[in-house]
Amino acid sequence: MNKPETRGNATLAVLAFTGIVASLMQTLVVPLLGQFPQILHTSASNATWVVTVTLLVGAVATPVAGRLGDMFGKKRMLIASMVPLAVGSIVCALSSALIPMIIGRGLQGLGVGTIPLAIALLRDVMPPEKLGSSIALISSSLGIGGALGLPLAAAVTEYSNWRVLFWVAAVLVGISAALIVLVVPEGIAEGPSGRFDAAGALLLGAGLVALLLPVSKGASWGWSSAGTLGLFAAAVVLLLVWGWWELRSAEPLVDLRVTARPQVLVTNIASVSVGVGMYALQLSVPQLLQLPRALGYGLGQSMMAMGLWMAPGGIMMMLISPVGAKLSALRGPKFTLAVGAIVMGFGYGAAAVGLMHSLAGLLIVTIICSSGVAFAYGAMPALIMGAVPQSETASANGFNTLMRSIGTSSSAAVVGAVLAQMSVTVGGHSVPTEQGFRTVFLIGCGVSVVAALIALAIPVRRALIADNAVTRLQKLDV
Repeated sequence: MNKPETRGNATLAVLAFTGIVASLMQTLVVPLLGQFPQILHTSASNATWVVTVTLLVGAVATPVAGRLGDMFGKKRMLIASMVPLAVGSIVCALSSALIPMIIGRGLQGLGVGTIPLAIALLRDVMPPEKLGSSIALISSSLGIGGALGLPLAAAVTEYSNWRVLFWVAAVLVGISAALIVLVVPEGIAEGPSGRFDAAGALLLGAGLVALLLPVSKGASWGWSSAGTLGLFAAAVVLLLVWGWWELRSAEPLVDLRVTARPQVLVTNIASVSVGVGMYALQLSVPQLLQLPRALGYGLGQSMMAMGLWMAPGGIMMMLISPVGAKLSALRGPKFTLAVGAIVMGFGYGAAAVGLMHSLAGLLIVTIICSSGVAFAYGAMPALIMGAVPQSETASANGFNTLMRSIGTSSSAAVVGAVLAQMSVTVGGHSVPTEQGFRTVFLIGCGVSVVAALIALAIPVRRALIADNAVTRLQKLDV
């Protein structure tokens, strides 16, 4: 194996590890949700901000990190993103009250932009023949880390002090940052002569908070409450003003003319549907696994056992990613995205018609759906990068990641509302019914089918892919 190939493999390994570490933060606190009211001396509704704040900050930070990466270098922004991730983990580890924990989790949210940055960096430094499989692995790391985070967090929570979770996270972030400095090469950047669109970032941030906050909290606030409706209205106004500003800006945060290209636009719409489908699994199956067997449909697993039953999904994503890349090379990423969505739909459909009633059945469902997510998540960045200029790779991938986040946020709201409405009271606690879980699986199936149909409608511009390849070679020669 020659030296350039060895370095390319090392770069891929480091970026994949970084993506997994960043995505671990999403499921790191899931086993602690029931304990946070006691740990932080607060109410259950206030404790949910520990999850909500990471979502909100991550949604705002992702497109900003992408634009800064295009301007000043992806490697530099990757390292910069590691700093608040590490500091936030330490703050959480030292917290004993709600406000410090929220601050720490907010800082962790700033690290979400590492995955689109890593994908964009691959386009700059990897040889063309390895680019597809590399992108598929990095993109899938979002799901891999999320799936593997459950058993890790459950094991630490069950057998050790909860603070260890965040200390371990801080150490992993430190290792990741050191490896990026030592191994990862610099990518292509516009240089600091570009102007950062601060007004656009503020408008987008305000609009996203106004949109995602009621989506996340609408079930507890009331969907028809004045606060929920007012924030939705504010989101519409702020995002319209942001769009107007971006169109008139010479150096926008997000070039809406590029995102309006049919291939990019339809891919982003499909990303929302895939995000909804992906997250429905992570919200429903862990609950079903842990409900008591006495209910007749619960599977009575401990927190640790639940994490272990979910872990094969993350492993399967890792194994399927290169298969998806080969499929994209043969048939195109549009076909791979459609296949992934169909596989997800099949998994959800199988759960709804009977596989939800046994441990082996749910394991099969998790593996099938995770395989579909791996296909879909590997194909979306390839579609985006095949339709945007080299100089906007990171910001375009960041915007695509944002679309997925909107999908997962919407999924959380829908699944939460369905399971809350279709529930019974057992021993003074509200418990989702069997029909509630079946409804969630049917929704996941339907949304996945919609995602497949949208994927098939993506108009792929093959000529632009060739143009981008030539541009890349020219820049490397310079």
